[in-house]
Amino acid sequence: MREVTIVGAGPVGLLLAGELARRGVDAELLERRPAAGGGTRAIGIHSPVLSALEPSGVTDRLLATAVRVRSGEARSRGRLLGTLHFDVLARRFPFVATLPQATTESVLGTDAPEPLRGAHVLAVIPRPSGVVVRAGHLGRPIEFESRIVVVAGGAAGRSLVYRDGGVKARAYPDRYLMTDAATPARADDEVAVIHLDPDGVLESFPLPGGRRRFVAWDPDGADDAEDADDARAERLREALARRGEEDAAATIAAATSFGVRRVVAPRLRNGRVFAIGDTTHEVSPIGGQGMNLGLLDAVTLAPLLADWVRTGTAPERELRGWEERRIRSARRAAALASVNTSLGRPLGPTDAVRRAAVRAMLSTAAVTVFARAYAMGFDADA
Repeated sequence: MREVTIVGAGPVGLLLAGELARRGVDAELLERRPAAGGGTRAIGIHSPVLSALEPSGVTDRLLATAVRVRSGEARSRGRLLGTLHFDVLARRFPFVATLPQATTESVLGTDAPEPLRGAHVLAVIPRPSGVVVRAGHLGRPIEFESRIVVVAGGAAGRSLVYRDGGVKARAYPDRYLMTDAATPARADDEVAVIHLDPDGVLESFPLPGGRRRFVAWDPDGADDAEDADDARAERLREALARRGEEDAAATIAAATSFGVRRVVAPRLRNGRVFAIGDTTHEVSPIGGQGMNLGLLDAVTLAPLLADWVRTGTAPERELRGWEERRIRSARRAAALASVNTSLGRPLGPTDAVRRAAVRAMLSTAAVTVFARAYAMGFDADA
């Protein structure tokens, strides 16, 4: 019987597997993707995660190539509305570390076992003394029993742990365009920039290697095959050019389109089966906290599972506390993400009200509170 089986080898699953391995727990990783990487929107790692990973040495490895974003600017129609400084916070890491998710996965995977790729998990079935895992691997069925199973496979893994209709999902009407583009050297190379204009938000985040992540609200978004790659790229180029980003716009050859949902599950555990990361909570990426929620799920769960495996007895009180904290944190992050999403929509005649509100928010003593919120300082495990 396996000790712990983890479904999903994205950042959250890899981190959990590595944390368990460092504690001497035999963890098996199952991943449906045949290869790592691809299809990602997560680039920022917040201070609470960096602090939690520092004892293991993972933080040093992440920061070796990351950009340290210490401030963010809100702009409208080319004018500065205000600046949010993360270094006003009394933190060990007073910044947001940005790097491509492929790099994050590579670092987190250093201590994790090699995933079994091409494994499509079909069912996890709780039993009194273990959990039966049924999967297909390279065209053949496999079945085994594990003492504990943790599903960290994103939204695709939700049906493994929740019944139909058991978790409510709210789809937002908004769609966004996204790309990573090379940009010429600029004065704000290490500053996040949020353009809040009448025609919607444009976010610009620095990445290593002289690149930036651009995300723009898309008035003509479509989630179908007829929305051609070149049409998406052209709309994003136009969105950048309208904000004075002509040099970056000229480098854009392709763009992806995505929508957003809000999901916060009421439970993270059913006996020996756990759900973490996007499997149990999805928040709008406008604000950049989704992956960080999952990483904190994993790093705080690992010592409890290791204790269970070592002693043979579940630490029930600690697990209940862990579940309550992580649900409370997900709800807070989802609420903040909803506010961010609303702020980023086109507002027409009321755009002046938004500009005034943002300017006031960033020019009062309350700015420290907002910095703490956007840096995940209100997470229950921060």
